[in-house]
This record gives sequence, structure tokens and C-alpha cells, in this order.
Amino acid sequence: MNTATKLGAYALGLAAVFGGALGAGNVTGPVGAAPETESHGHEGQAKGGHAGGHTAAAQAPGGLQVSEDGYTLAPRRSTLEAGEKTDFSFTINGPDGKPVTGFEPLHGKRLHLIVARRDLSGFQHLHPTLAGGVWTVPLTLRDAGVYRFFTDFKPTGAERQYTLGTDVTVPGDLKPVPLPEPEQVAKVDGYEVRLAGGLVPGQSSELTLSVRKDGEPVTDLQPYLEAYGHLVALRAGDLAYLHVHPDGEPGDGETKPGPEITFFAEAPSAGAYRLYLDFKHGDEVRTAEFTVHAGNAAVPADEPAPHESGDGDGHGHTH
Repeated sequence: MNTATKLGAYALGLAAVFGGALGAGNVTGPVGAAPETESHGHEGQAKGGHAGGHTAAAQAPGGLQVSEDGYTLAPRRSTLEAGEKTDFSFTINGPDGKPVTGFEPLHGKRLHLIVARRDLSGFQHLHPTLAGGVWTVPLTLRDAGVYRFFTDFKPTGAERQYTLGTDVTVPGDLKPVPLPEPEQVAKVDGYEVRLAGGLVPGQSSELTLSVRKDGEPVTDLQPYLEAYGHLVALRAGDLAYLHVHPDGEPGDGETKPGPEITFFAEAPSAGAYRLYLDFKHGDEVRTAEFTVHAGNAAVPADEPAPHESGDGDGHGHTH
């Protein structure tokens, strides 16, 4: 079987397995078309806590559509070469079909680009630059496969923000990476990040991540995207993009710069999710990754970490 056939079979297999089971037909529509019903999308992510009262079940998760409310994600290329650095460009076209040029900042940036391969490996969080309605970012995709590109943005004057998604293919010999089993601890570049809490389908759930280095709590995390951490959650299978709300922000008089970072995430269904925590320390951003199963006890409840200082209210930070 040649390379193109392998990748084609992989993509078709994903569509067949997950498309019907997760009801993708209920959240997709013609490219560029306005919705026939009132938008159910993502509400503004107010800092300082989770949205009161609404549940994930009342909204379709983001990233499953390339177009919503007339806004369309339009990449200039849909195929990239493995290991080759590329200036990847795209536009967000408005209801009039023209590239949108005005965007409101979300967590300090006018647009967030999240990239992950369909097996949830190869995560990247990027911030393209805008010129004349065209977004551009240097990008390297190391391995062959089908990648999901998510754009998180709010057009100037729009009532809410949007997360649109599209697939980009990297030809080559596909070597899928199995989804790791749930673990409480992730290690990256000498840091240890411990996860406490889990996801409950259909409601907002609290997740607290504690950062340590060389066995000691990190208490001087640096602000990143107007918070002490940024969390992305993707659902295995269809890669539904979940909005995650931060608890507190730097300079609010309550939120401490570590070791704990607290988020509120809304899981729309039972199943496996991959969490990606970006945190900044020593002037460098690192990413800790976790697998969480919503609807069971795969992730244990909070346990005191060794040498943990019992100094406080557990306020964390995120975005």
C-alpha cells in the first residue's frame, strides 16, 4: 500500500469510527453559511472563574467545524512536508466572503493556533501574525499524518469567540502513537506536574495542576497569556476542542504564581481527553500532557504531594 493510500485509509477510518458515534452531523454545515438556529457556541471566557450555571451538554464543542455563523477558516495549503519549516498562511473569512482584519484580544493574543495530530500527538500552541487579513506563522510538522488545526478568535464587534478547525495532511509513512494511559504526574524538562481532579461529563469540573522542579514547589511561575498557565483539552476521536476557564489571574491580589494552577473544564461527553498545560518558568514555555477519562475514576482525587507547603487557598492560574 503506498503512502497516499495509507493516509487516506487512516483518515477514512477515523471518520467512520467517530463521525456517527459522536454526532458530527449535528454540528457541521455548509462552508460560509449562517446557522439555521441560534448559535450554541462558546461563551466569552471570563477570567476569575468558571461560567456559572451552564453545562457543556448545552453547547457543541469547538473545532469540529470549518465554518460557523458565516466565519470560515481558509488555509492557503492543506498539505505540508514532514520536517520542513513552512510559513503557514490562512485567513478567517467573514460572512461577506472577505478576510476579517479586526480581532479582539483573547488572553493577550488576537488569535491562537492549536495544532495536534489526529492521534493527539505533536501538540503545538502558536500565535501567528496578521498582515492585510492574512495570518502567517512559521511551522514545522515533524511526522507524517493528518493534523487538526484549530483557530481560537473573536472578530471585532462579534458577540462571542469562535473555534474553527480544519485538517492538514503530511504525506509519509504513518506511525500512529497510542493514547497514553491516564497518569497523575507528567514530567517535562526536569519539571514534574501533578494533576488533581477529573472530568465529569456534562458539567464544569475543577482541575488543579501543581508544578515542581527538583522536588521543590515552583512558586515563581511567570505570566503566560495573562495567566500562570494555559490549558487546552481535546477529545480523543473527533478532537473536539474544549474551552477551559482560568481561576484567577496575575495581579488580582489572590492568585499565587505557583505551585498550583487551577482550571475549570467542561467535558460534553464520557470518553478519553488529552490535556496540554503550557506554563512559563525561567523565561521558557513548556508543555505537560495528561490523559483523562471523563465519566470514571481514571484520575484519582487530590493527594498531597511530598514536601507540599500547606500555605494557602489553592488558588491557581490558567487561561
